[in-house]
Amino acid sequence: MSKLVPAVRSGDVLMPALGFGTWQLENGTAVPLVEKALEVGYRHIDTAQIYGNERDVGAAIKNSGVKRDEIFLTTKVWIDKFADGDLQRSAEKSLEKLGVDHVDLLLLHWPKPEVPLAETLKALNEVRAKGWTRAIGLSNFPSALLEEAAKLSDAPIATDQVEYHPYLSLKTLKAKADQLGVSITAWSPLAQGKVAQDPVLIEIGRAHGKTPGQVTLRWIIQQGIIAIPRTSNPARIAENFDVLDFELSDAEMTRIHALARPDGRIGDWLDKAYQWDAD
Repeated sequence: MSKLVPAVRSGDVLMPALGFGTWQLENGTAVPLVEKALEVGYRHIDTAQIYGNERDVGAAIKNSGVKRDEIFLTTKVWIDKFADGDLQRSAEKSLEKLGVDHVDLLLLHWPKPEVPLAETLKALNEVRAKGWTRAIGLSNFPSALLEEAAKLSDAPIATDQVEYHPYLSLKTLKAKADQLGVSITAWSPLAQGKVAQDPVLIEIGRAHGKTPGQVTLRWIIQQGIIAIPRTSNPARIAENFDVLDFELSDAEMTRIHALARPDGRIGDWLDKAYQWDAD
């Protein structure tokens, strides 16, 4: 099997199905880790305004020697910058910190009820029209809100970045995203390390000579979903990338899907004005 990372059609762009997340990599720690990720072969880097590391991510990209047009770079607008004018200025500031003239994908980080979604989508589309981002998308939007955003946006919604791992079902959201032509990007794909001790994933991993984490990442990308694992361990960066030389059977995929449970969500910061999908 090829070691090349498959690409997922997301709106009008192609996104590498395996990326490197940078949440919680603060105070300069992102620089060597992003450099390592690019050295290993990742070409999809994910950051956000609220992570406080856009400048570090930009420095790592510059230091790496990898050409900018070979990297798919994502950042996210924080909820306090969703008003028209605020959003455009914050996007311009992100570009300055990253040291680039555009990102490949700009996301709304969480839905916010105080600012009308139509106003925020209009501003986000304006940023795209300026050429500051190649594509626009969402993060942590349930299916009903995803559908509303897609109707309000002139440009295609490329992706909805949400928590996803074996303990959390996304049946409803995935079906809606498929209907709308929107990809799903999985944050915390390894359930913040919980998959490492799972007996089912351990057993499947042994059959393939892989770790439970590698099995999990393979399970995600085999569904056509994008995974952006984050780690502060350089060795784990390489391990997480080594998931392209094996394939899970239909039976193995089904066993992993069966691990989903009602209390599987780890990070729940959704405003009470909205509601997660039931499954």
